Amino acid sequence: MDRRSLLAGGIGLGAAASLMTASAPALAQAPAALRSRLATIQQNGVVRCGVTGDYNPMSFRDPQTRELKGHQVDCANKLAADMGVKAEFTPTTWATLVNGLTANQYDIVTSGSSMSVPRMKASVFSNPWGRNAFLPLARKEMADKIKSWDDLNNPNIRVGFNLGTTFEQFVQAELPKATVRRVEAPVRDFQELLAGRVDVTITSLIEGSQLSREHPQLTMLLRDTPKNSIPLCFMTPLEDFAWLNFINNWVVLHQASGFFDQLSEKWQLTMVKT
Repeated sequence: MDRRSLLAGGIGLGAAASLMTASAPALAQAPAALRSRLATIQQNGVVRCGVTGDYNPMSFRDPQTRELKGHQVDCANKLAADMGVKAEFTPTTWATLVNGLTANQYDIVTSGSSMSVPRMKASVFSNPWGRNAFLPLARKEMADKIKSWDDLNNPNIRVGFNLGTTFEQFVQAELPKATVRRVEAPVRDFQELLAGRVDVTITSLIEGSQLSREHPQLTMLLRDTPKNSIPLCFMTPLEDFAWLNFINNWVVLHQASGFFDQLSEKWQLTMVKT
């Protein structure tokens, strides 16, 4: 990582480390610009994290214990530990992700969110911690029928996606001729695929890899031509730049420490290499 990358995010690493170890009383006496969620979290001893809980391996419920697990759950717990507080997980959906931030239901979204212009209108994204891409996911018998993205842009192809996701925006923009099936939480689009009610879904490289391992009848298509390679970030409220600055530098610190690399290996994340 070069010097410019290490200094990205608004303030230096030393300032970020200082903020992580600052006490609640010290933050309470900070200038008005810093009296944000950063101080409130320290004072209350809780950082509220919005999670969808339906995106394996990012955040999901263990089918036996019902415990919330995943890459982003580990990130939230690490963030809380660094701040000396506890992580509190607030359930949300992809369609209401931004609404929860603007309604102050949580302080940060830890669900493996991709950047998008609609989301940027009402929230802000942290420095990226990884990069994802989009691919079609289909049952294996469809593999010989879909050789290009153009083959999907066809009224005879039923494409499923979950409402409120970046996949919805992608399908509307890139596959306007396809027959679409809009799926609303708590049902997931891949469940419609398994049931044969859609021919393909547009999935991420991360989730598609996991789903292909869990369901051998599914496969990702067009691996040589992925679309929409976009950063993966944490989302924070629009107006709180002190909190965003803290999160930015927390990401920089833990990229430098190897934390994100270790976590990606633990959860077998398949991401776009940068």
